[in-house]
Amino acid sequence: MNSRSLKQITTLSVLLAAGGCGQESLAPELQALFDVKAYIQSNLDDLDGAVTALQSDAPVADGDGWSAKSDAAAVAKMKADWKRARIAYEHIEGALAVLFPDLDASTDERYDGFISTSPDDYLFDDKGVIGVHAIERILWSAEIPVTVKNFEQGLPGYKEAAFPSSHQEALDFKNKLCARLVADVKTMRSQFAPLALDPAAAFRGVIGSMNEQLEKASKAATGEEESRYAQYTLADMRANIEAGEKTYSAFRPWLLDRGGAALDVQINAGFQRLQSKYASYSGDALPAVPPTWSTTSPSATDLATPFGQLYQLLLQESDPDRSGSLINVMNQSAELLGIPQLPQ
Repeated sequence: MNSRSLKQITTLSVLLAAGGCGQESLAPELQALFDVKAYIQSNLDDLDGAVTALQSDAPVADGDGWSAKSDAAAVAKMKADWKRARIAYEHIEGALAVLFPDLDASTDERYDGFISTSPDDYLFDDKGVIGVHAIERILWSAEIPVTVKNFEQGLPGYKEAAFPSSHQEALDFKNKLCARLVADVKTMRSQFAPLALDPAAAFRGVIGSMNEQLEKASKAATGEEESRYAQYTLADMRANIEAGEKTYSAFRPWLLDRGGAALDVQINAGFQRLQSKYASYSGDALPAVPPTWSTTSPSATDLATPFGQLYQLLLQESDPDRSGSLINVMNQSAELLGIPQLPQ
């Protein structure tokens, strides 16, 4: 890191500690970091509130755990809390994955990712399979799609999802599984507060998040998609793209100051293409995957379906070598701003 970058980051830290005093006079690059920092902090606050509410709203433990009938209202509240947490997390996933890779994994890893290292026969504690998707898997256990069940049943160490069925399981869900998620989020929130961002982490985090859009859609064909139990993956992707545009808007004055007006037009057009496509689908789930779908060589017929059209657009926009793609233009913008690649 050169001395100028270090001075910028130090200045930003002082301003943030002072509550933003004098931010109206910041240079464009410092203002970008200030705005991104505020956006991430706001969403971390929302995430903390949502997961804390989720834990608090867990049904009171009784002898037979949860009842789908008598605890229906509490489960519905937890599902709403979970969705609020999911949106807040997806707004800042790109940054958290860069800044807190271990906490990002414990918070957001998929079921198959956890059990690939060791099986987990007990669903409700704070070890093994944990995080938002472990909780999602329990909350939506009665509604898991057949494709998801078929995929997971073939995994070594598979354990069928279910509500807590005993007093101890209900207690552990609240005081161990949910408590671990709350603790991890609070750790990220407390560690982020004094942290000084750098342009690479902030801007490249957006690019990384955009690259994940294609992965999220690709995994739907095999039941491996991210928010697969709640069928909420399209909502995840909408939140990702909304956050990408919001974060980019913080860098826009800096890019314009460097003569990047033409790149700015192309970036905004790329975001609009994705947002328009996402808005064309109703609900929170990805469109249905054609039964004959092949990710390696999809047919023209399958590409013409709603899912195929979405997949094709994501494939194009995430191609760094495709002229005018969103990722291609954002990489060009990073080069103009002097933002380096992140270390692998």
